[in-house]
Amino acid sequence: MATMVTGTKEITKKGKRVADRGSGKSGPNGHGSRGNGGDPGGGDLAGRFEPDRYRIGMWVALAGIAMLFTALTSAYIVRAGWVNDRRPPDWRPLVIPRLLWLSTALIVLSSITFEIARKGLKRGEESVYGRWLLATVFLGLGFLASQFVVWRQLVGQGVYMSSNPHVSFFYLLTAAHGLHLLGGIFALDYLLIRTWRKRQGEFEEKKRLALAGAVSLYWHFMDGLWIYLFLLLFFWR
Repeated sequence: MATMVTGTKEITKKGKRVADRGSGKSGPNGHGSRGNGGDPGGGDLAGRFEPDRYRIGMWVALAGIAMLFTALTSAYIVRAGWVNDRRPPDWRPLVIPRLLWLSTALIVLSSITFEIARKGLKRGEESVYGRWLLATVFLGLGFLASQFVVWRQLVGQGVYMSSNPHVSFFYLLTAAHGLHLLGGIFALDYLLIRTWRKRQGEFEEKKRLALAGAVSLYWHFMDGLWIYLFLLLFFWR
C-alpha cells in the first residue's frame, strides 16, 4: 500500500515504514545533500567565517619569536657582565654605524604606511590599500638593504663576527631579526597578490580584512623588536 501526501512520501511494506520528507534527498548519513547544515551550495561561508582565528594564530607565532629573542637577550646580558656589573676585558662595544639610523627610520615609516593601507581597506578604497601596501613592501626591502650595506661596511673595515663578543651579538641579533622581517615581506606580498586578483564577495572581504589585521600585528611587532634591539646593542651595553 502506498499513500502520497503533499511534500511527504510514505511507503509501507510488511510493517516497515520509510519516509522521505521534503524535496531534498537523503545522503549516506541521513543529511540533506545541499551541503553542511543543509545550506544551498555548501552553506553560507561568509556567515561562518571566524576572523579571530588568524589573529590568535599570529599571537601564538609572535609568542614563539618573543621567546627566541628573550633567550638571546639573556645570553647577551650574561656575556656582557651585567649580572655582576663587571665587563669582561674582551667586551668592546661597536660604535653605531650611521646607516642604522636610516634603517630605523625606514622600519618605523613602514608601520605608518601599513596602517594607512589597512584603513583604506576598511573603507573599501582598493587603490589606497594597494598603493600603501606596496610602499610598505619597498620600505621593508629598503630596511633589509641598508642592513646588508652595514654588514658589508663592517666587513670592509675588518670587523668580523669573531672580532669580539659584542660584534658577534650584533651580527646574530640583526640577522635573526632580518630573517623574520623577510617573512613579513613575504606575507605582505601575499596580501598584494590577493588584491590584484580582485575577487569579490562578502567572504573575500572579511578574509582580506582578517589577514591584513594579522599581518599588521606581525609587522608592528618586527618594528618594535628592532627598536628594542637597537637600544639593547648601542645604549644598554
